[in-house]
Amino acid sequence: MIFQKNGNQLLCLVGIILLGIAAEKCRLLVGEEASSKSWTGRFTFFNCFDVGTGTIACVAKELVKIYLHYVSAVHVRKVREAAEAEAVKAGLSQGLSYGEASEKACEEGNAAARRAFLQAKHIMRHLISSGWDVFETLYVGGTIGEGLMRGSGTLLGSYAGGYMGEQRLGWIGFLVGSHMGSWAGGRIGLMAYDVGNGVRFLLHLVGKEHSSDGSPSLRDSFL
Repeated sequence: MIFQKNGNQLLCLVGIILLGIAAEKCRLLVGEEASSKSWTGRFTFFNCFDVGTGTIACVAKELVKIYLHYVSAVHVRKVREAAEAEAVKAGLSQGLSYGEASEKACEEGNAAARRAFLQAKHIMRHLISSGWDVFETLYVGGTIGEGLMRGSGTLLGSYAGGYMGEQRLGWIGFLVGSHMGSWAGGRIGLMAYDVGNGVRFLLHLVGKEHSSDGSPSLRDSFL
């Protein structure tokens, strides 16, 4: 079982390396203009003060975070109330007094609220990270397709990394795993985007190989 698990991890690593090599070749094939833009371009904290798109983006990000925290708080409150009501019923049915049942229900409600809060926090972290990567890609000049590929990779990588890290090291593992997973997932998404661009360029090349000499160049037509 251990050897099978290690073998699967090795295959995944080899696959990512091959994907990276293919992506690099495809970026060279299609040229800088058609390849992914967010490999090097980054949205920094100072862009929030450009009194333009960056400022609007930072404000929008904070508003989204506030809204998600509000949704999380409402969800946690509902979970707490439902758990307390169920615990009171269970306590009364067991012959406890109303005071004892209420005290036990309060404990049950607090425990349920903590679980709901952690679950909501996990989900929000993944969504915010993914959405921000999509915006950052568009901000540095990338296409919508590139942003979606990077955002999807970030979302899946953050979720997978956080889950595996939490299984091994608890909440510290979740923080480290989700951060590393989001970074790796975003890069894998960009690799997939570049490989897709390269394949599309090659198909375009095959379709235009018999074009006349006076037609536009293949790269110009692709771009």
